[in-house]
Amino acid sequence: MSDDIVIRVEGLSKLYMLGQTLQPYGTLRHAIQNVATAPLRWIKAARKVQAGPDSAEFWALKDVSFTVNRGDVVGILGRNGAGKSTLLKILSRITEPTTGRVGVKGRVASLLEVGTGFHPELTGRENIYLNGAILGMTRAEIRRKFDEIVDFAGIEKFLDTPVKRYSSGMYVRLAFAVAAHLEPEILIVDEVLAVGDSEFQKKCIGKMKEVTANGRTVLFVSHNLPAVAALCRKGILLKEGRLVLTDTAENTIARYKKEGMSAEDTGIAVAMNARSGTGTHRLEYVTPTAEEFAARTPLVFRAGIRQFRDDAKFHYSLHFRNEADDEIFAINSEYLDGGGIAPGNREVEVVIDSPWLPPGDYRVEAFLHSAGIIDHWPDACRFHVGSDVATLGYSLASAKNAGKVLASFRLTSQARAET
Repeated sequence: MSDDIVIRVEGLSKLYMLGQTLQPYGTLRHAIQNVATAPLRWIKAARKVQAGPDSAEFWALKDVSFTVNRGDVVGILGRNGAGKSTLLKILSRITEPTTGRVGVKGRVASLLEVGTGFHPELTGRENIYLNGAILGMTRAEIRRKFDEIVDFAGIEKFLDTPVKRYSSGMYVRLAFAVAAHLEPEILIVDEVLAVGDSEFQKKCIGKMKEVTANGRTVLFVSHNLPAVAALCRKGILLKEGRLVLTDTAENTIARYKKEGMSAEDTGIAVAMNARSGTGTHRLEYVTPTAEEFAARTPLVFRAGIRQFRDDAKFHYSLHFRNEADDEIFAINSEYLDGGGIAPGNREVEVVIDSPWLPPGDYRVEAFLHSAGIIDHWPDACRFHVGSDVATLGYSLASAKNAGKVLASFRLTSQARAET
């Protein structure tokens, strides 16, 4: 690799087998016993998979090649299932490619599925030092950055609490603070920032701008196009696992919009396989009860959740975005009493009485999460709010310019007594 090139990808492909099942997990003690008593048999068993009756090949990436130079800030775009998260996992050495080569020069910090690189039984303090050690930093180097990390994450009161007891928001804040402050040469960030509140997202974007100003390289996956436009200078567009375009961020975003790629769908099996998260549970569908809602009626959404592995209780959140891809509001079961959703195959219904939305088209982003992200579906469903807003006291024109949400209010007036 030349001095300027820090990432080189050549003919990269990744194959998954849909309908394939792995051998069940055993205990560490049994694994050690098996290696000691029959090492060859253990190696064969570790590699063995079982093909289900409906198994099929799915190429998450196919013959992808590109280079990234030192100091580049690259936005990676593509619809759900395009291969974005798979690409980042390969670059982060979390998973291996099926074919092709990847060369990475420099220390890499990744914020992909929340909790990657964190040990749930360790405290926040211990995980900071663990992640620093993984990046090859000395204890003295980590100590110099420690206060900045804690201040940015805002978790000082919970620093000596095991991270398994953190809320998803706390987990994200600490994970990003660690990744961004431990001075990696390359910072890789997936869509997980969407779990945080809007103020924290702005804080993260500001920190990434600071990182890039110091000449470091950033790869950023997001469906938030204004954030990509504000942060990135270059863009990579993926479609069905193949490279469509490498260009300026502006041209890449324009091509993405032109092809309507965020609205495409390749079927539940492929989409569920490609989505980020631990995958213990997956959302099979998120469906509005009507394609068009009247402005003053409740918004109702039903979801189906399938369990793939045993897990504890978890939470469900929906983030609502308008035509400009601005987040309008979000709902999160974590804010309700009841301790979350019980594991297993579930049906969930959400009824939202307020706020009322102006006329227009909206996209819903869905999450299952506990200590980290279980499933992230950036484009779970779409719906329309109709133009009949007269009953709210708004005209159609005034409703579209009254803000991101509409208020139901009362106003009275009376003559003032003269004094």
